Amino acid sequence: MYQRYHVETSPALEIAPFPNRTRVKVKKHGLATHLLEELVRYRGNREVALSRPCVYGVFSGPVGGFAPRNYCCVGCLRCTIEYPEMVQVYPEPDHRLLGDSYFTPEQVDTICYEARTGRIPVKGAGYRGPFGGEGWDGMWTDMSEIVRPTRDGIHGREFISTAVDIGQKPPFLSFNEQGAATGESAQTFPIPLPFLFDVPPTSVVSRKFLQIVAAAAQVAETFAVLPLGALNRFALQGRQIIPLVSREDADALTDLRFTPLMIELDGWNEALFREIRRRFAESTICLRHDLASSKELLKHYHSGIRVFHLVANYHGRGGDGRFVLDLIREAHGAFVEAGRRDEVTLLGSGGIIAAEHVPKAIVCGLDAIALDTPLLAALQAQFLGECLDRQGSRFRLPRRLTVNWGVQRVENLLASWRDQLLEVLGAAGLRDVRRLRGETGRAMFQKDLEREAFSGIEGYGQ
Repeated sequence: MYQRYHVETSPALEIAPFPNRTRVKVKKHGLATHLLEELVRYRGNREVALSRPCVYGVFSGPVGGFAPRNYCCVGCLRCTIEYPEMVQVYPEPDHRLLGDSYFTPEQVDTICYEARTGRIPVKGAGYRGPFGGEGWDGMWTDMSEIVRPTRDGIHGREFISTAVDIGQKPPFLSFNEQGAATGESAQTFPIPLPFLFDVPPTSVVSRKFLQIVAAAAQVAETFAVLPLGALNRFALQGRQIIPLVSREDADALTDLRFTPLMIELDGWNEALFREIRRRFAESTICLRHDLASSKELLKHYHSGIRVFHLVANYHGRGGDGRFVLDLIREAHGAFVEAGRRDEVTLLGSGGIIAAEHVPKAIVCGLDAIALDTPLLAALQAQFLGECLDRQGSRFRLPRRLTVNWGVQRVENLLASWRDQLLEVLGAAGLRDVRRLRGETGRAMFQKDLEREAFSGIEGYGQ
């Protein structure tokens, strides 16, 4: 029986201490005086005198406001507005230590909520962030052309496909006189959502972490890129694994215990490319490539590469310092100008740390996204300093990390991000995420709009 794709969610509470955004401080002497005054004013009516001003239960513990429950506080500030002389709400210092300068504490907090609940984070106060800025904040999705039939896709009334195809696609099909297909044929495999898992940083590579990533990929019916050396060392195998092979791993190919659906080549090496194609003729070969060198992509295309994994650092910067948004558009545009875009698959990773970045990256030209630091944040990994590059960055995973807990946290994150992608597709009137790829008519770019509005004004751009 046909069933729609669904990611099963289940609550997965934090296993390591997680700081709340705020800290509530109450002057106990003032609170005691206030309670006595209330008892006198309302003639001993305890129900009125002991009523709590917080609807979220911050003061609903056994001793009320004498021991505020900070984990219940959402920062609405009602208490300090009503009783400023008695209650104050301060930012929690430990919360500011989450993440780094790019992966901000607020974004880590959002990721943890999504991984804990599997739900879309909704704030009753509305959007309180910037309406423009650097990086992804300089791009807006355009929902001016709303088509009613696809508005309710997240609720199941209309089906919106999030499946994408990875692999080699011929520019056209040819048939002989008998109607049989001749010539080059498509060699693709589908994944039901445009997410893969990227290779983890060296500091967290362990048997338990790799088991979590591989198991989560299997449950979600997607793929995880894992280093070949670690696969052989921990005896991991399965259809959901994409081995990452570097020049130093050439001899270790003989120890690979399964035939993967796709193999990722870490940097171009013609001899290694030919060796992989000889040993694994049925496997698709993907080239892991620096996003800043998009001019070389067509050269590798003519060498036989049809799947590219474009990589920036964890802060979304390429080797030349440009942001991933502009680099993706450039790589996509290079294949469009050459008339080869529909024949290749572009994967991307680096700097994509929020659910909203996924449709933006696809609009810029990617087919699918490989998640890196969001997985670490979902597993409560601690960022040790500024995490930029994939080798030197240091993370620390919780000591109580378990495979079942980790898999559920990742599944919850994927479910939340998929629902948010469905919201964007539904609002844009699209029933297939593949139609969003490169559709820049569905987006507005702050730099372009400012140029159109202010280019004729003296002093603009100085």
